Amino acid sequence: MSFDWSVIIESLPSLISGAGVTLQIAVTGLIGGLAIGVLLGLVRAYAPKIFNVIALAYIELIRGTPIIVQVMFIYFAIPIMFGVRVDAMVAAVTAITINSSAYIAELVRGAYLALPKGLTEAGLAMGLPFGRVLLEVLSPVAVRRLIPSLGNQFIISLKDTSLFTVISVAELTRTGQEIMAANFKAVEVWTAVAVLYLVMTGTLSVILRLTERKMRIL
Repeated sequence: MSFDWSVIIESLPSLISGAGVTLQIAVTGLIGGLAIGVLLGLVRAYAPKIFNVIALAYIELIRGTPIIVQVMFIYFAIPIMFGVRVDAMVAAVTAITINSSAYIAELVRGAYLALPKGLTEAGLAMGLPFGRVLLEVLSPVAVRRLIPSLGNQFIISLKDTSLFTVISVAELTRTGQEIMAANFKAVEVWTAVAVLYLVMTGTLSVILRLTERKMRIL
């Protein structure tokens, strides 16, 4: 069997376009997931019990179900339940957002609760309200500790976008499937797909390491 490089060259524009869709879903979903996850994590760490329980119920519900089930529910069940059509791209971004938010919330909770209590006590002793202690004293330390864990979550969520082939989102894996179905060059096409995923996750890893090093210097 010979490796046909021409297939990769011919398919590259379509595969790069698919990789762009993958990045669009991952970045948009992770921005939403980070915002919700930070809020839920702080609620879990510092809010009154009733809000803590509500946040915990959300986190356990999301972490206890596979992301492919979540996106299928959003795409197929919500239209039946509420009579509204959900676009495949919207369903994909929403699934990444809610799925990553649950995991990020627990990372945030752990990072803040692991901080020495003396930091909080010192901030309060200086007469700062708790909100400023959280923002100006605790958060700089917690964020630095969070970076490696958040990096892992970002890479996992980026790869999870490949599951959205089930709702026909034209991301990288789906694009690879369509090209392979047309030319039956499975080895060449899936090699190219794998390399593009490695490029994306590798670039993200480098950015995170540089950010971590920068934060360490600061």
